[in-house]
Amino acid sequence: MGEGSAQPRSEGRHRRTGRRGGRWHRRVLAYREVELLPSSAPVGAGEECLLLVHIRKVVGQVTYRACDECAQGVITDVVLDEPFRDCGLGTRALSHLRSRHPGVTWRTTMETRLTRGLLRRMRIPRVPHSPGAAAEGTCSHLRTVPPASSARAAAPGSDARTAAPS
Repeated sequence: MGEGSAQPRSEGRHRRTGRRGGRWHRRVLAYREVELLPSSAPVGAGEECLLLVHIRKVVGQVTYRACDECAQGVITDVVLDEPFRDCGLGTRALSHLRSRHPGVTWRTTMETRLTRGLLRRMRIPRVPHSPGAAAEGTCSHLRTVPPASSARAAAPGSDARTAAPS
């Protein structure tokens, strides 16, 4: 045996010691260092936005409409930066939304592949979105609001100082 085998190793042979673990570290960041801030920036008529901010940078957002009068809510968009997609941040954001609006029944009109699994795990049903017919099961106050515009309050990756009110 060589000289190297006699010395005890404190870490694995192929472990990168200079960096923190990728996926696990991002999961810890998602729960400790990402702030969830409500934004009053106009996204669309009657829409609100929940910004996900990590060190003054917007890394995601949830766009929604909620009617406390009828206890109905519609999630219209969920956007997360690539590094934060598989770390539980989407689940944390939707759980935060449920706690901000207790008693509200949430639905979604989204059909994107990236968010379909998240909404299914959170048990948020999808309602059909057709411009001519009103979505069945949603509040009449939310039906009168036109669909979300293409403008965003703050695109993920932008500086949070310009997107969120202080």
